[in-house]
Amino acid sequence: MFNKHPLRTLCVLALAATATFTQAQTWPAKPLKIVVPFPAGGTSDVLARLIGLKLSESLGQPVVVDNKPGSSGNLGADAVAKAAPDGYTLLLTDVGNLSIAPSLYKLPFNLETDFAPVTMVAYSPHLLVTSSQVPANTTKELIEWAKSQKGKVNFAAAAGMGSATHLAGVVFAQRAGLDWGYVPYKGGAQAMTDLIGGQVDVTFNGMVATYPHVKSGKIKLIAVSSAKRNTVLGEVPTVGETLPGFLTGSWQGLLAPAGTPQPVVDRLHQEVQRILAIPEVRGRLQVLGADPYDMPPSRFKTWLGSEVKSMAKVVKDGKVTLE
Repeated sequence: MFNKHPLRTLCVLALAATATFTQAQTWPAKPLKIVVPFPAGGTSDVLARLIGLKLSESLGQPVVVDNKPGSSGNLGADAVAKAAPDGYTLLLTDVGNLSIAPSLYKLPFNLETDFAPVTMVAYSPHLLVTSSQVPANTTKELIEWAKSQKGKVNFAAAAGMGSATHLAGVVFAQRAGLDWGYVPYKGGAQAMTDLIGGQVDVTFNGMVATYPHVKSGKIKLIAVSSAKRNTVLGEVPTVGETLPGFLTGSWQGLLAPAGTPQPVVDRLHQEVQRILAIPEVRGRLQVLGADPYDMPPSRFKTWLGSEVKSMAKVVKDGKVTLE
């Protein structure tokens, strides 16, 4: 249709651009909130609190971590997708989980259009761990023991059914020829509590949230899911040494609602990467087994799109459902 008021349209666009520029210039003018879609104590929560503390110092505004668990992380993600795109509400989550969700759930948000990816934060391998009551100390022994139990072994799906940790258990069971049951949890912290208590037998979980329990002797570490042996873990073998090619892990990323001004997104990326480069922070992460990871907004967006496709294939090939 012919535009009868081209000057008016230009003025509206100019005012909108000016408002966005002004907003970016004055940001941040109030406290920020980082939503973690899992309970306190898990990998995403630990990283959010570590980054939030330093971000508050550099921005001069309080940064609050808001734990909003439910639906394998989708509840908290949806809250951020629908938040005002002003740079004051952010999501720090396991983006592996987030990229699996479109293949398993009817989501109230679109991962590729409802978020502005800010930066990847860190990668940590999953640890294959068992209750101290499980009579196995190696991957081979665990497989043999699980087969002898004839379907009585319980695997903790630490971030819920359809999560990255759940799929790690599915792929492991398929590769090893196991038949075990899956017990869903809202987050890794709760799964660790039941694993320590012997209510469940085995799980894969993020290294940041799991390794402290290994060091305290409350659970047993069988193997690490990275491609190569982890420098922090010394002589602990990889799962791939028994099941060649096995590789999983926990990728944490920071996202904002779509429409967040690009200057704000860029500033957040720069601040987070500056924080991750601080020796104190980098050392803390590496002791926990996480590697800081710099992936700028544009590359992060491309990565998410490719992961959605990759995870869709894993779900299809593994015949994974939530039924």
